[in-house]
Amino acid sequence: MHLHILGICGTFMGGIAAIAKQAGHRVTGCDANVYPPMSDQLAELGVELIEGYGADQLALKPDLWVIGNMVTRGNPLMEAILDRGARFQSGPQWLAEHALASKWVLAVAGTHGKTTTSAMLAWILEHAGRAPGFLIGGLPLDFGVSARGTGSEHFVVEADEYDTAFFDKRSKLVHYQARTAILNNLEFDHADIFGDLTAIERQFHHFVRIVPASGRIVVNGRDEALKRVLAQGVWTPTEEFGVPVGWQAGAPDREGAFEIAWQGRAVGTLKWDLPGEFNRLNALAALAAARHAGVAPEAGLEALGRFRGVRRRMELRGKARGVSVYDDFAHHPTALAASIEGLRARERAGRILAVFEPRSNTLKRGALKDALPASLAAADRVYVYAAGLAWDARSLFAPLGARALCATDLNALINAVAAEAREGDHVLVMSNGGFGGIHGKLLDRLSARV
Repeated sequence: MHLHILGICGTFMGGIAAIAKQAGHRVTGCDANVYPPMSDQLAELGVELIEGYGADQLALKPDLWVIGNMVTRGNPLMEAILDRGARFQSGPQWLAEHALASKWVLAVAGTHGKTTTSAMLAWILEHAGRAPGFLIGGLPLDFGVSARGTGSEHFVVEADEYDTAFFDKRSKLVHYQARTAILNNLEFDHADIFGDLTAIERQFHHFVRIVPASGRIVVNGRDEALKRVLAQGVWTPTEEFGVPVGWQAGAPDREGAFEIAWQGRAVGTLKWDLPGEFNRLNALAALAAARHAGVAPEAGLEALGRFRGVRRRMELRGKARGVSVYDDFAHHPTALAASIEGLRARERAGRILAVFEPRSNTLKRGALKDALPASLAAADRVYVYAAGLAWDARSLFAPLGARALCATDLNALINAVAAEAREGDHVLVMSNGGFGGIHGKLLDRLSARV
């Protein structure tokens, strides 16, 4: 079968391309911006890429058009597909029908930690010899690819709550028919899609409704929104984490090791380099889900002790003149605070200079913006790239006083950070985009400083 994928350079749609190619399909695709690293990954797979959405692509005559959720009405190629009456479907629907059918699907849902928890879970299964297929919204360093198909019965999928396509406004996660479902946490996000938290809770309950009675729901026992979701009805056994009655992590010692317990009984000790309580909770969820799939917790702990993490999740991009520069995908106020807390726990010496780009549709619109100053307040210095916002960043961050600087010019922001940073400092760059290549530019600027 020949598939032509619209929006192919996104992590999710690029993952579908990789899985389809491995399954023997001919795969081509297009995107508005064809650029590395996804363009390089797809080229290595032999996927032909086309820049833009020209209607002339109809001449390819694929058997199926697979549509990414960034494609809207008015897109010239999509309009031509509709006029032609050609066969099309969404990426999540294709994945469910062609990659997940008859598989034991382990799906990871939640506002925060989906990518890291999915990578942990896939790595535990890999370490246990299960060779799982997976589609993850980031690049797990232990695998070097974000998606793969295998002959294994197990498939790990990052279950996103964002909408499926312009013609299917359900969350992606409802397509996956998980047997093992992780509900990591739930907060308001995606203000361009959802009117309030209740609307997201409704989508999560649609997801819960189709987990079979023979399955398992692994749920954060601390999360009030998830409690409301399950209160609407649950037909599947549940296991909680983060609470004494379920899976629990002890406080880390000076070496970073902490004890894992299940229902009050010690399971073992985990020592790794990942910082913060969020990652400890992610580990608990992954251990519980893997246990449901038949992997003993002891084996899971051994795997996690070797887990290398995910690209752009507190990734050290380099050091220059004694200043460390980190890249982190955090963009929600809760995640921002957790990232700063995690880095502070790991690097007790030196200042933290937080550099943040409010790039998500939610923050650009101003939803959740009032929580930003408090979420960044634990940093020693705060730098905000304030271009393209519908609200006044300088007024918002005024309570932080001289510790905060807002700039609409990226070079001015980089210069300010480079001028302030001194040996031993940690620059934590947080954005869900490329941020104009700020990491490399900042390292270059620091290196050139006299």
